[in-house]
Amino acid sequence: MTIQSYFVLAVFISTIIGLIKYQQRPSLVFGIALLVLFSTQMVSSEQVIRSLSNQGLLTLILLMLCSIALEKTRLLRLIAMKVIKPSYKATWVRLFGFTVLSSALLNNTAVVSTMLAPIRNNPHHSPSKLLIPLSYAAILGGTLTLVGTSTNLIVNSLVLDAGLPTLGFFDFTLVGLCLVVVCGITLYFCGQCLPDRSIDTAEAESYFIEAKVSADSTLVGKTVEQNGLRHLQSLFLVEIMRGESLLSAIAPSEVLQANDKLIFSGDISTVSQLNMFDGLSIFAEKNGLSIDNLREVVVRPESILNGKTLKKVGFRSLFDAAVVAIKRDGEKVSGKIGRLKIKPGDFLVLAVGEDFKSRRNIRKNFILLSDIELDSRLSGTKEWLAVVGFLIAITLSAVGVLPLFKSVLLLLGVLLLTGCFSTNELLRRMPIDIWVIISSAIVLSYALQNSGVIEQFTLLVSNNTHAFTPLMALIAIYIITWLLTELVTNNAAAALVFPIAYGLATSIDANPTAFIMAVAFGASASFISPYGYQTNLMVFNAGQYRLNDFIKIGVPVSLAYSITAVSMIVIVFGL
Repeated sequence: MTIQSYFVLAVFISTIIGLIKYQQRPSLVFGIALLVLFSTQMVSSEQVIRSLSNQGLLTLILLMLCSIALEKTRLLRLIAMKVIKPSYKATWVRLFGFTVLSSALLNNTAVVSTMLAPIRNNPHHSPSKLLIPLSYAAILGGTLTLVGTSTNLIVNSLVLDAGLPTLGFFDFTLVGLCLVVVCGITLYFCGQCLPDRSIDTAEAESYFIEAKVSADSTLVGKTVEQNGLRHLQSLFLVEIMRGESLLSAIAPSEVLQANDKLIFSGDISTVSQLNMFDGLSIFAEKNGLSIDNLREVVVRPESILNGKTLKKVGFRSLFDAAVVAIKRDGEKVSGKIGRLKIKPGDFLVLAVGEDFKSRRNIRKNFILLSDIELDSRLSGTKEWLAVVGFLIAITLSAVGVLPLFKSVLLLLGVLLLTGCFSTNELLRRMPIDIWVIISSAIVLSYALQNSGVIEQFTLLVSNNTHAFTPLMALIAIYIITWLLTELVTNNAAAALVFPIAYGLATSIDANPTAFIMAVAFGASASFISPYGYQTNLMVFNAGQYRLNDFIKIGVPVSLAYSITAVSMIVIVFGL
């Protein structure tokens, strides 16, 4: 081996060590590897540019951006409301089935994100009994199609870069279906090992938001549960003001009445989801101001507001603004916003008018913090366009009418032109980390080829073919990918192992597709570690789990998954 070979091999090993040590910053590790290889001329400028503009990588990014519009619709939330039932068995089956099917077509991270709030706020079952099954179902559903998980799309981008035909939309489906059935049964019978922990959803959320039910609202006469007010994302219904009465500890069976004031606690950036409920108006909107332009401020000690209520001081005319939400550190606020006496240090979120910035009294009364980015929601024609457009784009790709890249690029253009999201939203949600990880991994594979490491590896295998039967080699590739997935995240594992798997398959004259699938399914086999897969990390924090909880459930599921995956890959694709 040459000096260049040893150097590139050292970078490869250092990248793996760095990923293990800095699990939360894989993009930084890969980015450093890219810069080192490029600065030492182990890869050319053309190869770096080709890696950054890889078609499979761009397809993944476009798909993730298009899913932003889908997240802004009511589709997943409305379906999620139907999942939770008083019976744990019925809830489990509905949750598993819905999550698997949704994750086969949508980004499984978005599916889990949508389901977190309904599960955390459900009145019937402990969230810790449902959140691990939610994550595992999302992982299994992602294995069904090309677009179900970013891992499959990453592998496809590496396939295209190697000059091979693109993977088909349903190439994963047969193996994936077997995994869903076998692992679903295993997970169900392991459910007794899930912890039963109560979670206080409201204590971490501190902003206090008021909305009023109009007399002609369709919410009137229905319970809190029927109206879906228990299933909001990061907003929790904590009180109801009914006339002069204050109702606390709201039961799901509480029937709403006309002119009720609903008091929510939660993340102010998600307040716009209240607009999806007919006849529900936010306190600021009653004052004639839109909530599309929000500012966060702190009340100064010398403010004229101190000790007075918003109603008494004439807040709207004084500042050309209205209070959307209030937060008081170290103290719980209660009752109608308009009747609360303001104190120094109160945090206020204001819906501001055109004259707000020009008013001379603003800085005398408030410390200005920042603008607030709202999670805007789609409704009407735009909502239908986002849902139907996404399904059409996926269907056209699935049946082979259009390549996936072309269909999602056209969809993105339509969504932008119709205002389903703005360019600022796209820039804010651009998956830069994914772009850096995958493009750097492709650069690393170029360096392994340029330096002769892959050639030396192929020669070593060719001279010892008796030790590398196709089946043993396939199992080895799967195990290496699985171990790296648990240690360094799924996307990084797929990107690192692919060049080795492809080189090994060609050197022993085995079927490359089987080895490619071993990498794809091995990279999705993250059940034991809460850090190996993004959905696991999301439910780990939300369900207040411990590492031991994942180990108890994950080991049997992982064994069932591995045996089924390897067996079905051999049967379906052959060696």
